[in-house]
Amino acid sequence: MPQTYSYEHYNVTFPQDGIAVVEINRAEALNAFTESMIVNIGKIFNQLSTDSDCRAIVLTGAGDKAFTAGLDIKKANLAGSGKTVDPARKMISELRPMLMSLQNAVTQAERCLKPVISVLHGYSFGMAIDLSTATDIRICTEDVKLSVKEVDIGLAADVGSLSRLVKVVGSMSWVKDICYTARIFGAEEALKQGLVTAVYKDKKEALEGALKLAELIASKSPVAVQSSKELLNYSVDHSVEDGLRYTAAWNPGALQTIDIPAAIKGSLTRSKPRFEKL
Repeated sequence: MPQTYSYEHYNVTFPQDGIAVVEINRAEALNAFTESMIVNIGKIFNQLSTDSDCRAIVLTGAGDKAFTAGLDIKKANLAGSGKTVDPARKMISELRPMLMSLQNAVTQAERCLKPVISVLHGYSFGMAIDLSTATDIRICTEDVKLSVKEVDIGLAADVGSLSRLVKVVGSMSWVKDICYTARIFGAEEALKQGLVTAVYKDKKEALEGALKLAELIASKSPVAVQSSKELLNYSVDHSVEDGLRYTAAWNPGALQTIDIPAAIKGSLTRSKPRFEKL
């Protein structure tokens, strides 16, 4: 039986075989995130990770105005409860567990076994950077307005941007520039710095581009694609030697897949191979 997805403020659909589209669905609030929405998107990625009907994921935001305007500061509980307690105890028992729960939810996009493509459009502030840098591929529209917005509300970004941005792009100077100033930058600068890999005219064209890319990924061996994600993510935080050793430990199992002879046969006969679900 196909899995079902029922999460408030999210639409999860399968418009094509093997492709899931996750839509942040709170357009009336510019798709701003509440704490429960952050927790739930982690649950969605965790569920898709083991859904055999899913081979690639497209992440987008409802409406034309925003991918997400970031955290809904009207509903955010940034300081925890109003109880008068020892600040150290409040940190250990309340604030740190809350923050780690949100960090873990965002990280599920990175941990998800399936490749995730973010389609950034309109206002893409704060959580948009946290979340999209945890995904595998980012594309955007010409009208996108990007910002690591957190310093404008008096805090350092704390659920992913400061840890991932410098690994996604090549310039620490640029990363510090946008994180210290919270300035808004656009598609051209994002492409130049390597934050995104493609820029499309509008959201419609960007979604079409993302679906074509997802379709291509989904047509490949799921063993090969998901192994590649595992090995690439491992290599980000390890030396070349460590990466090679991990590959040598992983691939002897993956090399036994029936997908290899199917792929080779397809290449030799110039036919499109079909790969079984995991």
